[in-house]
Amino acid sequence: MATYSLPDLSYDPSDLEPHLSARIVELHHGKHHASYVAGANAAVDKIEEAAAQERWGDLVGLERALAFNVGGHVLHSMYWKNLSPDGGGEPNGALRTAIDDTFDGFASFKGLLTQATVGVQGSGWSLLGYEPLAGRLVVQQLLTHQDNHVLGTVPLLAIDAWEHAYYLQYQNVRADYVSAIWNLINWDDVSRRYAAALNVSL
Repeated sequence: MATYSLPDLSYDPSDLEPHLSARIVELHHGKHHASYVAGANAAVDKIEEAAAQERWGDLVGLERALAFNVGGHVLHSMYWKNLSPDGGGEPNGALRTAIDDTFDGFASFKGLLTQATVGVQGSGWSLLGYEPLAGRLVVQQLLTHQDNHVLGTVPLLAIDAWEHAYYLQYQNVRADYVSAIWNLINWDDVSRRYAAALNVSL
């Protein structure tokens, strides 16, 4: 059976400075993200073992562990690609049109996503996603790695609001971290994801 693996970064950790320190990127990718990969693989193994031994009572906790760890792996994999040393600015093309139509302009969208990220209670993420049933963009908070997610929504942009994403550099001021992240957003990657999401149907 296929296993999950930690993807390489497409840039050097120091390339995101000064907005994200190299040390944060190294620890975040090499330790935190890696732990979700290991946890996902361990959960798969334990589920297979429980099924083989017909230990059905174990499945609820194991399925929860799988969702948590795979969610963390998926979101972190997206997070690294959503960031770029050449990022920042504003999107253009079809994505920009959709943002303007949905959120009444980029400034309004930026304010909404910023507040969604800053306002995450405890640990979690904020997402810009495409919801195919209504054919619209949505901003949502994602608790931990998987709770509170609108089923079927295709994530396009993920901002990590867990403390491990920023605490070494920004301490408890999450708002400063979020402000810095806007200088790194890889709008080409987000636009590519949006174009692909338009082909999703439920």
